[in-house]
Amino acid sequence: MSLSIARLAKSSPVHMLGAFILMGTWAVFANRHHALPAPVIAGIVQGTLSALITLVLKSVIETVARRFNGLPAQIMPPVISCVTSLILLTSVHRLSGTPEVLRTVALPLAVSTSYAAIYAQALWRMRRDLS
Repeated sequence: MSLSIARLAKSSPVHMLGAFILMGTWAVFANRHHALPAPVIAGIVQGTLSALITLVLKSVIETVARRFNGLPAQIMPPVISCVTSLILLTSVHRLSGTPEVLRTVALPLAVSTSYAAIYAQALWRMRRDLS
């Protein structure tokens, strides 16, 4: 892998842009049966929320995982991530008038919770192997 591609792969703005585009597009798709501008607004809202969640999620998982040991260190980060994301996503989408809130948040919530579970497991294994 070239140095410039490796640098892009580690770039938070690149990850945020990817989250904005992918999850924003999903929100437009999930709301496609509603009249404009509802799908576009849902896409912008979801894209923005996904970019912000992407920016914060990694450090939150690391902080939570450090505060627990054993099984709780593996379970608490995805649980906290899921609950926090669910409350944030549903609240903001309801406030912005997104017609299909549950369909809109289902995929982003599944992706962020899966990421949290996988990353928390990796952190736990690294900690265990260092002990």
